[in-house]
Amino acid sequence: MGVIGWIVVGLVVGALAKLIMPGKDPGGIIVTCIIGVVGGLLGGWISSALFGVGTGGFFDLSTWLIALVGALVLLGIYRLVIGRRSRTHA
Repeated sequence: MGVIGWIVVGLVVGALAKLIMPGKDPGGIIVTCIIGVVGGLLGGWISSALFGVGTGGFFDLSTWLIALVGALVLLGIYRLVIGRRSRTHA
């Protein structure tokens, strides 16, 4: 699957990640969708490069699960970094 496919998957997965991890995020849904796109790309790259797990096509369940895990990990890291930074400036 190409980069455009990962971007589309990432947008959808970013919204799903927001539903799975509800809460207040600085930046709102736009930043969450961007995190979803980056998480999807990162998840696809890591699964292919490090673990040798090939992602399937656009409609393959493994593609969506890999992207969702990548988005959830990045969203968690983003909340830790932004939350820690906002507590020190408050």
